[in-house]
Amino acid sequence: MASSVGFPHPTSSLFYNKEDLSLSAFPSTSQLSIYKCKKPISKNILMVMAPQQAERKPATTGSVKTPMTMTEKILARASEKPHLRPGDNVWVNVDVFMTNDISGPGSIDIFNKEFGENAKVWDREKIVVIPDHYIFTNDERANRNVDILREFSMEQNIKYFYDIKDRSNFKANPDYKGVCHIALAQEGHCRPGEVLLGTDSHTCTAGAFGQFATGIGNTEAGFVLGTGKLLLKVPPTLRFVMDGEMPDYLLAKDLILQIIGEISVAGATYKSMEFVGTTIESLSMEERMTLCNMVIEAGGKNGVVSADSTTFKYLEDKTSLPYEPVYSDAEASFLSEFRFDISKLEPLVAKPHSPDNRALARECKDIKIDRVYIGSCTGGKTEDFLAAAKVFLASGKKVKVPTFLVPATQKVWLDIYTLTVPGSGGKTCSQIFKEAGCDTPASPSCAACMGGPKDTYARMNEAQVCVSTTNRNFPGRMGHKEGQIYLASPYTAAASALAGYVTDPREFLY
Repeated sequence: MASSVGFPHPTSSLFYNKEDLSLSAFPSTSQLSIYKCKKPISKNILMVMAPQQAERKPATTGSVKTPMTMTEKILARASEKPHLRPGDNVWVNVDVFMTNDISGPGSIDIFNKEFGENAKVWDREKIVVIPDHYIFTNDERANRNVDILREFSMEQNIKYFYDIKDRSNFKANPDYKGVCHIALAQEGHCRPGEVLLGTDSHTCTAGAFGQFATGIGNTEAGFVLGTGKLLLKVPPTLRFVMDGEMPDYLLAKDLILQIIGEISVAGATYKSMEFVGTTIESLSMEERMTLCNMVIEAGGKNGVVSADSTTFKYLEDKTSLPYEPVYSDAEASFLSEFRFDISKLEPLVAKPHSPDNRALARECKDIKIDRVYIGSCTGGKTEDFLAAAKVFLASGKKVKVPTFLVPATQKVWLDIYTLTVPGSGGKTCSQIFKEAGCDTPASPSCAACMGGPKDTYARMNEAQVCVSTTNRNFPGRMGHKEGQIYLASPYTAAASALAGYVTDPREFLY
């Protein structure tokens, strides 16, 4: 299914053409020159860092240009260096910093201890504070975490604090958004060419926008709050070329499970994962977010997809700030390349208790399940629920196990109740879910994805078998230490809910 080769100079034919990106032809000049688009897709795209042209000889230019990958270019810009190579340690200027209720209090405590109780953050407009993990609970410690975020945000006059006060009705909180990684995108904080750091391992989701995004620890976060800088080591890049027409029974979740199954949960440790190919170009922004979301499950430092017309269109009504897309040079050096023919891929699951425990869904048809969970930053977006509704609609049957639905954000929740499902005769997702016997869509949050307090919605408080659209299936991840979690796409999750067993979605889609 995939081939892997290590090579220093991939051919330019494997990269996006400038014409495909609707960019003008670029003159040959220095490595980090910035070019204005003749015909930009979005008014916010001020400049584009071009793919490197053919090198001139030293005798002509006096220097040799150094081709770079997308990740290397972003970090070079952020560190104000002309060029970087894997292994370089550089001080990086942060464009956006995000924290949530899980790790925010610890980061704030370190900031106060190291910079002083009266210290001010480096830039109140570049910090995003999003409570999302343990929100709808009576747990006093969890509630206190949100209070700490609120107090700090008020003291520092943080511009982007998405607060929640009335936990009995999330809709009464217009500022509350939901799961941080999806809210970041929906609120326009994800922009090509930038550096986004967050105190959550799945911050890598934002790499779908062609930016460097990665999770950091509390100590690093405390330093970033005070300085806006962080010392980073430049990672080498693995390149994943995914070509072929995507079958209509597959989703991006199947693609990333295939990759993780191929290289293992340690296969990309402290490496950048760059996704290219005709299949990637065809993916929506939400599907690209699913892909980049789980690079951390392979050990990746970050994941990136080149910004293109799909990216620019998504951002049109999300941000008014300018941004600078960058693209890997044709002669950039990649540590390894993996190739996949997606047209031959089948629906997959990751069996307990590791994301790399890959198996074909059809090979697990004898696995009886107790519940299905559709939600999280990985599988709780609008398109994820539309996909699940498509399976329920095609079957016309009711689910055989409890099926929990947790939209990632307020916007996703609203979409479930207002957007019509194609081919449904005007029905919304919520109507289809109700007819299928699913639970009523819950308040937007991380909910049971990370277990949480015992009163967390849909938490596994018993040793059960669950098919889930989340990203991790370690023991105890969703609550009970003896629970078994099968990671799957929304298609496969919905099909499994209808059958009561792990089920290939093709059984209901055709």
